[in-house]
Amino acid sequence: MRYNIIIYLVGEGIKNVLKNKKSTFASLGIMICTMFMFGLFFIIGENINHLMIKVQEEQGIQAYLKDIVKGDKIEEVRNEIASFDGVSSATIVTKQEALDAMKNKLSKHPELMESYEGDNNIFPDSILVRLDDLSKSAEVQSKIANIECDGEKAVDDIRSSDKVINALIKIANVIRIATGIILVLLIAISIFIISNTIKLTVHSRRKEISIMKYVGATNSFIRWPFVVEGIIIGILSGLVTLLLISGVYQLTLPILNKMFTSVVQGMNFLLLPFNDMIFMIFIVYMALGVGIGVIGSLISMKKYLEV
Repeated sequence: MRYNIIIYLVGEGIKNVLKNKKSTFASLGIMICTMFMFGLFFIIGENINHLMIKVQEEQGIQAYLKDIVKGDKIEEVRNEIASFDGVSSATIVTKQEALDAMKNKLSKHPELMESYEGDNNIFPDSILVRLDDLSKSAEVQSKIANIECDGEKAVDDIRSSDKVINALIKIANVIRIATGIILVLLIAISIFIISNTIKLTVHSRRKEISIMKYVGATNSFIRWPFVVEGIIIGILSGLVTLLLISGVYQLTLPILNKMFTSVVQGMNFLLLPFNDMIFMIFIVYMALGVGIGVIGSLISMKKYLEV
């Protein structure tokens, strides 16, 4: 018996969707537009987070040591830096390693580095610092600058990608705020549209609803077909938007990758493939679609189910 009731309620919900084609299409159109905008900001946010992780992996703080820091003292400085909050690793780069790295960069002109061999090596020992939290870059650099060795500052110079790091943090924060605002607007607009769409259906069936209440039908029994209608509209909007944003993103991905490669120089950075985000986007869209559909339906039914 319960199974038959569920079939009846779902069937009525589907009929409601098909009966009000104009209103349904209007709701679908508006929800698809708003969901698409949210999806764009969501994808941008995911790629910004991916880029920040990439920067954390590839970009670091280079702390160049003074000549007074030699032998075991270099290891002591390295250990102190490694203990700082926000530091994931601290690696010693010796004078010879720095020279070898420069030779590799100038491999087409090896004669340029011949005079810097042995005692003529002008490159200082340094420590390459990787961060696990980009927002702590300035704090870590300040601590590194204050490290002492035999009563003197141990670090001569610090170089980092502060401009890139700060720009990324600002962009990420703006994207998070914008995504939150878009999400709130999406929910408010969609609930309004769906509730008004279902109100039209409810109004056209108000006599039928009155008769059902008169013969003893519960509010839940009357309400569920309209809830199903809202859920169907929400889910359809989510699925259509998912297909639409997937096609747009994958078509523009090669162009966007070229743009990012030219802007973010020195990094082998590629945008996330859509398949890496599709599950999360699908879950978000389905949750939004079902949630908005249910809330919109309940709001539209409230007036007609009051005793």
